[in-house]
Amino acid sequence: MKATWNNKVIAESDDTVVIENNHYFPESSIKKEFFEKTETTSSCPWKGKANYYSLEVDGETNKDAAWYYAEPKPAAKEIKNHVAFWKGVEVT
Repeated sequence: MKATWNNKVIAESDDTVVIENNHYFPESSIKKEFFEKTETTSSCPWKGKANYYSLEVDGETNKDAAWYYAEPKPAAKEIKNHVAFWKGVEVT
């Protein structure tokens, strides 16, 4: 699987975890130079608290376009240390 935004591959893995139609990429598979942590959080009743990254590619910013669960609830333990995408990020 590849995650692409602004014509750049920002993550690539053959070991994603699919939950609710989202591919969660292992943290080790993301190209960290394109990611910047933000203060944004959200909450899921069964996964827990999500934190976000903005993407910075070729001078363009996609705010809060990636999320992760630093300490997921037990029901979602398989996505610990994984990152998922939205806001125009293409996952193929």
